[in-house]
Amino acid sequence: MNDQTIADVLRSTKRIALVGASDNPSRPSYGVMAYLLSQGYEVTPVSPKLAGQQLQGQQVYGTLAEIPYPIDMVDVFRNAEAAWEVAQEAIAIGAKTLWLQIGVINEQAAVLAGEAGLTVVMDRCPKIEIPRLGLARS
Repeated sequence: MNDQTIADVLRSTKRIALVGASDNPSRPSYGVMAYLLSQGYEVTPVSPKLAGQQLQGQQVYGTLAEIPYPIDMVDVFRNAEAAWEVAQEAIAIGAKTLWLQIGVINEQAAVLAGEAGLTVVMDRCPKIEIPRLGLARS
């Protein structure tokens, strides 16, 4: 995945579904969600455990399918095994990008999503990539 493609994804993305959202401020997903919100993205947390609650001021949904509006990017904070199922759900809702966080490496999920026309970013974090690529909003 080259920098230009990652930059294009981050520039064109407006709505992000964050799968594996946590209400624990010490978890990476919590910090990344806060950062993405601060950068002007609309972030929808997805967590069966927290469904129906608010997280960082955003409504939490139990699954991607429950989100009542289009999603551009699905950002995955789940283990690598779970990425396959999330990839299937991302395809089903018409997401444009499947973003697998650092350490979430699932080649089968990447191929599945890629063959369905999604851009796939794997083993990277938008909270790192945005400032690295000079895209941060001050």
